[in-house]
Amino acid sequence: MDMNTRHLESEAKALSGEVFGAMINLSGRRRFTSQRIVLYAVLASQGQEGAETIAREALALFRGAHKALLADADGLPGVFCAELREAYFGKLAGDREIVAFAEQADRTLAAIASPHGKGAADGLLAELVRLTTPTLAILNQITSVYEEQAKLHARLMKKQLRGVITDIEKINKQARMVAFNARVVAARAGQAGREFAVVAGVLSGITDEIDQMVNTALAAAA
Repeated sequence: MDMNTRHLESEAKALSGEVFGAMINLSGRRRFTSQRIVLYAVLASQGQEGAETIAREALALFRGAHKALLADADGLPGVFCAELREAYFGKLAGDREIVAFAEQADRTLAAIASPHGKGAADGLLAELVRLTTPTLAILNQITSVYEEQAKLHARLMKKQLRGVITDIEKINKQARMVAFNARVVAARAGQAGREFAVVAGVLSGITDEIDQMVNTALAAAA
């Protein structure tokens, strides 16, 4: 395992499966709303009633999802790993391109809504449509990063679970030895060891229950 992988694993350990699910959902929301913005901007330019409002609502959701994913707040970790930093602020320039798309959508909708903006609206809408495909490609790549990090997290959780199970198995083996020795001592003690034998029997029953729980946990960690 190289140093970069170990670093990524240490960053992922602090996050829960629920957090990864929330981030993937928000990233998916950006993809969906980006298409919705363009569709309803086109319909608004054609004069369809209510289309501009729907486009504005989609734009607000788009910006909100992007802000939530970048901010280290409200239970989300922000840009928590090297892959995301590269995707948002490195060669892919995801943050810059996503913000530019949102600003273009804002200008386009403002021009469409303006009584004197028809000439400008056509050009702005054409540019918004042109941005759609490259922006969607960026959003897809970033969503893939979240999905890969979620898979890494799942593998880490299973690895940790197997480690805990191993520790439990060791303790359980020791408990079985104690229970066996207790039965031997109780047998030698005769009548005086009867109560001791009861305790040994209870301890043996507990180790059997632990074995069952370990087997269940192992199945879940497979």
